[in-house]
Amino acid sequence: MTPAAGVAQRLTSLVAALRAHGVRIGTGETVDAARAMEELGLTDRELLREGLAATLLHGPGQRPVFDAVFDLYFPRGVGAPGGEPAGREALRDRLADALAADDRALLGRLAVEAVDGFGGYGSSPESDGWSSYQALERLRPQTLMARVRDRVRAGDGSQGFADRLLEDEIRRRIESFRALVTAEARRRVAERRGRDEIARRAVAPTADRVDFLFAGRDRLAELRRTVQPLARKLATRLAARRRRASRGAIDLRRTLRGSLSTGGVPMRPVLRRRRPARPELVLLCDVSGSVSGFSDFTMLLVQALHDQFSKVRVFAFVNRIDEVTGLLRHGAADPEGLGGRIQAEAAVTGHHGSSDYGMALGEFAERCADAVGSRTTVFVLGDARTNGSDPNLPALARIGERARRVYWLNPEQRDRWGTGDSVAPAYAELVQMHECRNVRQLSALVARLLPV
Repeated sequence: MTPAAGVAQRLTSLVAALRAHGVRIGTGETVDAARAMEELGLTDRELLREGLAATLLHGPGQRPVFDAVFDLYFPRGVGAPGGEPAGREALRDRLADALAADDRALLGRLAVEAVDGFGGYGSSPESDGWSSYQALERLRPQTLMARVRDRVRAGDGSQGFADRLLEDEIRRRIESFRALVTAEARRRVAERRGRDEIARRAVAPTADRVDFLFAGRDRLAELRRTVQPLARKLATRLAARRRRASRGAIDLRRTLRGSLSTGGVPMRPVLRRRRPARPELVLLCDVSGSVSGFSDFTMLLVQALHDQFSKVRVFAFVNRIDEVTGLLRHGAADPEGLGGRIQAEAAVTGHHGSSDYGMALGEFAERCADAVGSRTTVFVLGDARTNGSDPNLPALARIGERARRVYWLNPEQRDRWGTGDSVAPAYAELVQMHECRNVRQLSALVARLLPV
């Protein structure tokens, strides 16, 4: 294989890996990336990174995935460095100097040394593998904060930095070093197991593909920051659906009557006009445990779309149900604290803290029946795990009889429905239940299911 063919294969492999992670890249973008590579060359790796990112990506949210995949297909180096690995204390001392000086090139070399010296596991690093977690646990760069701060001040590099700002800057540099160690360990594993497999398995997905049930605090915070941009896109789609729906469906009887003049061939379809009426929306949200991240995000998204509906009411529950519409409206400016405010100010739990769908649905059907009418679409958000309690199917059936539509969004994988204490199949016989594990699925369902 010629060098040019090898580089082209790396580019196409990189594009394929990005597509597998949900990044939409067409033929045109791939051709532009090839032209960028031809112009930029391979000498300056960071310049090449920026050129490919500019031609292949469509938004900043895709950049973390791109950087991780780029490091696999266009690595900083190949194989292990020569020479003996440095001792732990000597390496920590050099790392403190590099962090104090914010020397990116030196930090990159130290990351390689850290993985080489402390990241190998098993009887032999050459025969087993590499672990960034093990290397960072041995090196513990987060404990160098005081040493780095003193060296920055000694070098008179803290001018203009207050103590708090200086510490925040040092934390940023430490996180940057940790990312370099992770990338180096991933590169070495990829050399042994194959880049394509590691790109598929070891690169964190984009935020819109992260499962709500497994998203950590940082990922959930990242998701909350996407609520407003996503709401604007969905509002545009809903407005387009509303315009199409306002034209009305074909009136078959009147169309056929009008076609008599053409021998029964319908030339001019007659549309049945819709009466304009803005729909109402009610959300019933399980806010217990890991499901709370999914419910919080969906509540914030619907609140951002409230202008599209005549009325939006939101109810939260664990084993008791309470309306939180006011909390949601006033809490839009502070989405991080929404879950805490609901738990503190709303009556969502009774004598225990476990989910009880039967109790909550029954309480809603009895106390809050006036919230549901013929123009109301109800969304139930939760995993349908009742902790062994009565699912109270008649209560859900009564809600379905009063509402225009009832949809259940379940953040669990479909193949887990009905396992353990899940009664999802029983609820799914009464209302439409949809798998909704991540933001991508949620946005598609909201665009399709929300009433117009």
